[in-house]
Amino acid sequence: MITEQQFRRMMPNAGARLDPHWPFIVPALEEGDITTPRRIAAFLAQAAHESGEYRYMAEIADGSAYEGRSDLGNIHPGDGVKFKGHSPFQITGRANHEACGKALGLDLIADPLLITRPEHGTHAAVWFWNSRGLNALADVDWFKTMTRIINGGYNGLSDRRQYWDRNRALLGLPYVDLDREEFVIAEFQRKHGLFADGIAGPRTLKALRAAA
Repeated sequence: MITEQQFRRMMPNAGARLDPHWPFIVPALEEGDITTPRRIAAFLAQAAHESGEYRYMAEIADGSAYEGRSDLGNIHPGDGVKFKGHSPFQITGRANHEACGKALGLDLIADPLLITRPEHGTHAAVWFWNSRGLNALADVDWFKTMTRIINGGYNGLSDRRQYWDRNRALLGLPYVDLDREEFVIAEFQRKHGLFADGIAGPRTLKALRAAA
């Protein structure tokens, strides 16, 4: 598993803001089976980018941009602001808060700020990670695909990549050329009788998780 010293080398700007979170981080990772070097490196790279190295448990923007976003479950006036990004993974929207709350036994509709607290924050991020089946992607180093699933696009990919590279080096893992990810995915698709377009869509992801 990961030590506090290793974690702080992965997120050198975390400083004292990490202190209240640290006692809950390793138990949350263990509970979510994020326990191999590949999984830890990928999870913490994404968390570092999304949370500014565990310094921000709530999205800096006010959330008004999410107002009326029915794809996020924001169907009531004020939902955009109330359910802006929270936790190290910036869980966003009424629907995601509700699902996370059910999984963790928290009423996040009444109080979405609960997952900004140290005792719940990393557990919420782990819930999000596992609800999207991201351990399977970490196992095969599909980091760009993982970023798309977390972010909805590739915002901050370069920054996420820098964290990932550093985390992998600290955990003794080899360098991965992300420019080859599409080729690797296409090879997997051919092997599993799928259309080899190099894009990990629902059928490819289903096959990957079945093969895990």
